[in-house]
Formats: sequence, C-alpha cells, structure tokens
Amino acid sequence: MRTTALFAAFAGLALVAAPAAADHHTKAPGRSVVEVAVGNPDFSTLVTAVTAADLATTLSGKGPFTVFAPTNAAFAKLPAGTVETLVQPANKATLTSVLTYHVVPGRVNAAQLTKLIRDGGGTATLTTVQGGTLKALLMGSRIMLTDAKGGMSHVVTANVNASNGVIHAIDTVVMP
Repeated sequence: MRTTALFAAFAGLALVAAPAAADHHTKAPGRSVVEVAVGNPDFSTLVTAVTAADLATTLSGKGPFTVFAPTNAAFAKLPAGTVETLVQPANKATLTSVLTYHVVPGRVNAAQLTKLIRDGGGTATLTTVQGGTLKALLMGSRIMLTDAKGGMSHVVTANVNASNGVIHAIDTVVMP
C-alpha cells in the first residue's frame, strides 16, 4: 500500500510545467499523480527512477499524498553518475528509500504548509512515507525544505492537484 501511494505521487509530477510559478493551483480532474507525471518531460528522470524502483503500480493508489517532486534540473545537481547508479537493480532499496522520502501522507497544499510553519514558530516537521522527516520553513514567501543531511530545496511550483494528491515541484533532490 505504501509503495502504491508513492508511485502515484511521483508519476503525477508531469503536470508541473511552469517551475518558476510559486503557486500554480492547477488540477487534473480524474487523473492520478502518476498519470500527470508521465506526461511531463520535466519529470522524465523522476519517472525513470520510479519505474526502476518498481513503484509505478504501487503509487497509482488512492492516496491522498503530498509529493515533493524533483525536476530533471534537480536530479542534474547530483554528483555525476548518481542517478545512473541508483537506477541499477542492485540499488533498488536505496532508490526506493530516496523516492519515498519525497512523499508525505495526506494532501497538504501550500497554504496549509505555510500555516503549519507559522504555527510551529517558523518550522514544520513533516514525516515522510520513507519514515524520515523533512523540515519546512519560509524564506520570504518561498517554502524551503531541509533534509536529514542538512541539504535545502525550494518549492518552485506549488499546488499541482491530482485526483489522489498534490504535487509541489522542488529544485533539489532531498536525501534521507
């Protein structure tokens, strides 16, 4: 069940076409996040990774979930060879851990996340499907994520809605 929710979350990233938009508010009625992601070339690396991790079928589930979806440009920031290494069958468990770290159970839109941050005194702690945590904070009006290793990512497109969740495109891959 956990894996099903994850694939749907990652595949739905395809609708995110305008990475510079801070609050996109698009909706794909009746389309899961998986269906949305597959149709967007800016998420081809993510879709490849989800496929290599065998999360596609699993992530086509009912949800809801919130996906912090790295763009191709986010994956390009990783050290050379990282993606190629992760998608190898021998690294499936590691890849699955990284991908599920980008998914939070429930539907949390940007306004709700901003409220959680403010209510938390400037930080909100999000528990991921992978079991780790992400810290969310505001930098001006932009939502930032800090991962378990101290790396930071910006939400570049928020609130891409699908039938089974919401997608927020991010500019850096977050790591458990």
